[in-house]
Amino acid sequence: MLPALFISHGSPMLALEPGASGPALARLAAELPRPRAILVVSAHWESDELLIGSSAQPATWHDFGGFPAPLYAVQYPAPGAPDIAEQVQRLLAAADLPSRLDPQRPLDHGAWVPLSLMYPQADIPVLQLSLPSHAGPELQVRVGQALAALREQDVLLIGSGSITHNLGELDWRARPDVIEPWAGEFRDWMVAKLQAGDRAALLDYRRQAPHARRSHPSEEHLLPLYFAVGAGSAFRIEHSSFTYGALGMDIYSFA
Repeated sequence: MLPALFISHGSPMLALEPGASGPALARLAAELPRPRAILVVSAHWESDELLIGSSAQPATWHDFGGFPAPLYAVQYPAPGAPDIAEQVQRLLAAADLPSRLDPQRPLDHGAWVPLSLMYPQADIPVLQLSLPSHAGPELQVRVGQALAALREQDVLLIGSGSITHNLGELDWRARPDVIEPWAGEFRDWMVAKLQAGDRAALLDYRRQAPHARRSHPSEEHLLPLYFAVGAGSAFRIEHSSFTYGALGMDIYSFA
């Protein structure tokens, strides 16, 4: 059975400059059974309600600015999965989580950037589920639990965000071995609670974790982790690193 994954997707430039986490993503994809489809909860699709991307052929959205021209030429023409989108809607409804289909939504970079490194042929159907970030981590755990059965049907569930995400405190010239102490301490606390299965502490991370608000001035990049927590159980670190001193690039699986 496929695990659920949490992927720290980093800068959009990861698609062209894979660094240390790109090879880790490629290795992980090679080790996993080939998915029938991939469902992504991305930090870059915030919403007020649960929306399910149901396009048969979602476009590649370059939802960022100020990057080199070659990045805007990258396309990820994976087919969509409208049939699975309808199944997702049914599973959410069974868990008292109403949702709507969105046939227009393109793939944002939280989805296509890591997938371009994992499955570069773009031949596996992909759909996205939106992130009602105002509802906090509890909702994401419920959503993950509601959709966990898809793992038994060869659907790979991915939460795509970042284990730390404070763009205002990044050092764009930092060496890969430089880790800001506050960012490292937050990451280590999260890992310790994930290893212990301490869901109560994880849900209360905003109050309990060291440097929580500094590591995540807003929650949207951490919340996809809780989707993966809800969808899986046995925690494993697949990759751990930092870029720019404070941008965590960790990859976790939940079998």
